[in-house]
Amino acid sequence: MEEERQDDFVEVNKEKKKDSKLKKVLKEIAEWIICFIIAYILYLLLNYFIGTISGVKQVSMLPTAKEGERLLIQRPTIFKKDLNYGDIITFEAPLEDNISSDDVVANYEEYTGIDSFMYNFIGIGKVSYIKRVIGLPGDHIVISDDGYVYRNGEKLEESYLKDGYTNQVGGYIDVVVEEDSIFVMGDNRLESKDSRYFGCIPISKVNGYVLCRVWPLNRLGKL
Repeated sequence: MEEERQDDFVEVNKEKKKDSKLKKVLKEIAEWIICFIIAYILYLLLNYFIGTISGVKQVSMLPTAKEGERLLIQRPTIFKKDLNYGDIITFEAPLEDNISSDDVVANYEEYTGIDSFMYNFIGIGKVSYIKRVIGLPGDHIVISDDGYVYRNGEKLEESYLKDGYTNQVGGYIDVVVEEDSIFVMGDNRLESKDSRYFGCIPISKVNGYVLCRVWPLNRLGKL
């Protein structure tokens, strides 16, 4: 009888130890999950308000920025500044259809409620382009058939161009930039889909200023 009681006592201790180990494992898992959630929230806050390091996935800015390079992007959410000619920026990709030739400002899909939060803050479904600022509000931009860009009647000297030539493509090659918008183009003009195609970009859609290149290390520095 006593042996049976001792066996029961041993079994109870084993069960208690198993429960204790299980609780310890579950506690560690919960702590890791909480740490991950906090880290992800901090990442989202830094990415949205401060800046981020982003990879180049397009050829439109060759030779200035190549595919696979990593750029340091500063957000205008806090660090808002006046845009200048030649600034390299990132902005939300506009709609490429449903564009009226009578409206020189690009069209965007509008999000509300939870969709706005998921798109703007989390970044789900959000695509960004990287281009160079060519025209500011009020500027008259003309892409001439001689392969040059004219701003307010003055020919631009664009030493950064890949081929040194700007082709007349798209429906916006002779426009006056509207208020609160900018005219942007890529440095690789023959391969860039930019304001010539979709019109001027609202300044409110600019989501980053390119500060410098951080990778590869042999090309570290300003663009």
